[in-house]
Amino acid sequence: MTSLLLEPVQAALATVNDPEIRRPITELGMVSNVDIGGDGLVGVTILLTVSGCPMKDTLTRDVTAAVSSVAGVTSVSVILDVMSTEQRQQLQQTLRGGQVSKEVPFARSDSLTKVLAIASGKGGVGKSSVTVNLALAMAKTGRKVGILDADVYGHSIPAMLGVADERPTQVEDMIMPVPTLGLSVISIGMLKPRRDQVVAWRGPMLDRALVQMLTDVYWGDLDVLLLDLPPGTGDMAISLGQHLPNSEVVVVTTPQAAAAEVAERAGTMASMMHQRVVGVIENMSYLVCPHCGPDHQIDVFGTGGGETVAKTLTTRFGYDVPVLGQIPLDLRLRAGGDSGRPIVLDGLDTPAAEALTAVADGLMSKGRGLAGLQLGLSPAGR
Repeated sequence: MTSLLLEPVQAALATVNDPEIRRPITELGMVSNVDIGGDGLVGVTILLTVSGCPMKDTLTRDVTAAVSSVAGVTSVSVILDVMSTEQRQQLQQTLRGGQVSKEVPFARSDSLTKVLAIASGKGGVGKSSVTVNLALAMAKTGRKVGILDADVYGHSIPAMLGVADERPTQVEDMIMPVPTLGLSVISIGMLKPRRDQVVAWRGPMLDRALVQMLTDVYWGDLDVLLLDLPPGTGDMAISLGQHLPNSEVVVVTTPQAAAAEVAERAGTMASMMHQRVVGVIENMSYLVCPHCGPDHQIDVFGTGGGETVAKTLTTRFGYDVPVLGQIPLDLRLRAGGDSGRPIVLDGLDTPAAEALTAVADGLMSKGRGLAGLQLGLSPAGR
């Protein structure tokens, strides 16, 4: 009986993914021992990366459920232990695919991850709200999605996703992104000792922070990575263009003329860094009248800003920069960001959620064009 159960139990364990790394625990060397008794009692020893692993309860539950489903198993006992330094180093090497040196995985020529940088010319246009809702809409279709909060001074992504007080797990010098709502998330806010601590860095430190979040974080096999950029055309926008030149940029604006003019500069900066601007999102486009319904739209911030930005950038770049969508004002959109439950999770019947979902679907269906990209080609010598 004991020998007959060993193989199906090991197969069941291979279906359990580490909640942070999202790969089978058997591949990661986390299964230390499997002890099977003659009466169907199974004991499994799991090695945690660190003793205070925040996902140990989830791991225990998943292992118990998987092994309990094996025919002939009557009881499951999960014992948690901690990896040695040598085992963590081996895990780190496994995750890096045997590569010793650090590199930006999304800058590799063989990377299949779609990188979308969400940019704006000025603050207050709802760029971070758009980012989290687009990411969640993409994840709901089964895609593996990550968010990198590159807004170092004004990081708000963790709070919008309900993980402002979470801290990432570290394996040697490799950082695990925080898993939440089906996303993998990292922010400078998660790397501070305290939530209320202020970040006061100059240019070189900003570049170093972006590189660390790209190279030291184990992102795994993502389908799409969204970067929430700080507003404007400063150091972080330049660093992004240098380290991820083939990332695609989405410009967020509001309808008012003042915001549209500044948004054009953000798009122009992306083009100067040889990034392709794939479209414009007009946020806070209108307010659905609470008395009359969808047929009556109130233009709180004016009209035409998104269309103006799109037309200007299309003329300036020589390729089509469309308006990807118009997101209406909605109290639930704001409330969802404050509560850590963004609107696309619970409000698919609202105009705002429907518009955000449509934009996400449109972005994922777009193929990669060559217009606006630096190909890295040089003339061959004779």
